[in-house]
Amino acid sequence: MTAELVRGQNHPLSQARLEIRVSAGKPIVAGATLSDEQGRVHGVEWVAHPGSPTLPGIEVSKQAAADHRLACDLDALPESVHRVSVLLALPSGVGGPVRFGVVAAPFVAVTGLDGSEVASYTVTGLDVESAVVALELYRRQGAWKVRAVGQGYAGGLAELLADQGLPQAHQLAGSINEAVAQGLARSVAAPPPRTAEGDRSRHAAAPALGQDQGGSTSQAGPGQVSPQHGHPGGPGSTASGAGHGGPQSGYPAATPPTDPSAVTQPAGPGAGGPVNYSHPGRQAAAPPPPPPTAPPAQPGQPAQPVAGDATGWSMEERLYNQVWGMFEDLARATAAYRSAVDFAESRMEQELDKVLSDPRSRIGGQGDAARETARAKHAELIDRARQALDRDLAQLTAEAEVVEPALPPAFARWDNPAWHGYRVPMEIPMALRLGDLHLPESAGMSIPMLVRLPLERGLWIDSGRTGSFDGSIADSDDLRRLAMDTAVAHAARLLAVYPAGEYTVHVIDAAGSAASSLAPLVSTGVLAGPPAVGAAGVTDVLARLTQRVDLVQMAIRGGAADSLPPDLDTAEQLLIVNDFPHGFDDRAVTQLRYLADEGPAVGVHLMLVADREDAAAYGPLLDPLWRSLLRLTPVPDDHLADPWVGHTWTYDPSHVPPGSQVLQHVLTQVAAARRSWNR
Repeated sequence: MTAELVRGQNHPLSQARLEIRVSAGKPIVAGATLSDEQGRVHGVEWVAHPGSPTLPGIEVSKQAAADHRLACDLDALPESVHRVSVLLALPSGVGGPVRFGVVAAPFVAVTGLDGSEVASYTVTGLDVESAVVALELYRRQGAWKVRAVGQGYAGGLAELLADQGLPQAHQLAGSINEAVAQGLARSVAAPPPRTAEGDRSRHAAAPALGQDQGGSTSQAGPGQVSPQHGHPGGPGSTASGAGHGGPQSGYPAATPPTDPSAVTQPAGPGAGGPVNYSHPGRQAAAPPPPPPTAPPAQPGQPAQPVAGDATGWSMEERLYNQVWGMFEDLARATAAYRSAVDFAESRMEQELDKVLSDPRSRIGGQGDAARETARAKHAELIDRARQALDRDLAQLTAEAEVVEPALPPAFARWDNPAWHGYRVPMEIPMALRLGDLHLPESAGMSIPMLVRLPLERGLWIDSGRTGSFDGSIADSDDLRRLAMDTAVAHAARLLAVYPAGEYTVHVIDAAGSAASSLAPLVSTGVLAGPPAVGAAGVTDVLARLTQRVDLVQMAIRGGAADSLPPDLDTAEQLLIVNDFPHGFDDRAVTQLRYLADEGPAVGVHLMLVADREDAAAYGPLLDPLWRSLLRLTPVPDDHLADPWVGHTWTYDPSHVPPGSQVLQHVLTQVAAARRSWNR
């Protein structure tokens, strides 16, 4: 079974000959250092890098690339070597990105020679760092293990190598950068392959969020907003300014790819011919195993969409990247339409101004004719732009009708039949669906909003009223209840997509006002304990989770992740807080802010159900808290924006259909699996 690691987590290795696969959205440098029992690198001959790619037991790539495969034979390593650190760095001096915070989060997987994945790790949370120790293979009591590290260095390779005790760190870093620059200069991108009409491929990119809701570009998906994979992964900033510049996923807000390996598909046939399903804007990197392809189209008919035809190592990743591609296509098509409308408006205004500037044309038939001509050109341009948009929407709608039924439970709506055959999974999925996204020009076309797992940011379910709410819920109490119902649905999804016993949910309901909403969680017994009520309950839960964060952080920083207390719950933790800040004093508020900032990196996540106005008495003290959370709403609301093209997306939350028993069925399965695992 594949282990998806979080920072500081380790996993045993049962094979000696391994392959380490690295995937990133931009060309990066991959290397490895060999170190002794104290983690010290004794000399440049202990470093494998593009200028010296081969050492006993290890071989790395010779130049920067978006994807790498490093070979490792643990039995061939010298006896003095106790640790192999996998290094990733952004090449310097070649005009590329200079910090990991603006590129997709690197994904690293340890596999056997047959391609079977042993463990994987998505290196998240990076910002100004330009080099990172992604993971390490280390020897402990005669056995080898892999640990997710994710330690970044703003000073680049020189600082990283110096931290590992290499005396010649700066000189070696300079030679590595020089070797990479020469390698990039020598490498010539292959010409785009000729593809048959209708063939499509997608690039496996990660979702990233933008300023306010997503901040730095990180891998993800679609839906980061991250899209990364993970991803998702898209629209991320709140129009009201309630977002944050931290890493997380929704849908990708990336700039168009500039990777020389990217291949632009040929444009479809011109107007008047059959619709070519191949979208001209899709980009592609060389895929791992070939994905399924659409059946050949009949003469005169467009190619048919196929679920899972994006690139990826598994069907789940292909579907994730396909959804990401759909989001990107909808954003691009809408941006083109809006640009055409703006151009038509501007052109008509210029022509009318020209007519009115001449006194001789202000009266009489000449002026009227010029005005009619300008308006006719304007209408023609608008009609042409709308036809192009409708063509793209038809393609995406046809694709959505095929993709939606094929989505696994983690990506599916609650009304998808996939939930009726639900079984507790053995592995953590790469992303989770939190709702849907659509634009005003395409109200009938929505894109799943997927965020990468594990969550890198907490969630804020806004129970307050904003100007964009449609007014369908007049009572504020009804809105608060719906917000808590939404939080319970999201928590149920998280419990359902994690293996048994690997996700623990705590609830703080200080006033006891959410009993009806919490009934599915309480009645099935999937909570870690009864919902905490009153000030004493708030204090107890926050103290326990704060202590857990402190212990794990100290263990990771001290390199003693194996020495955590045996009674510590190693599962991911989720804290749901209802009706914040009721029942919270100043100390509790400080602890909650600490959990929001430090918790996600060590597996403690926050879901806040609150109206910001209720906490207005705290003033700017809580502004960092609101910015650190991904804001969602219990009703459709156009508060998500992506900085890629500047669209404001309408977020539609994922609700359980009225009268459906799917939530009870899923939680009952989760509870039964927990009992069988004695968790």
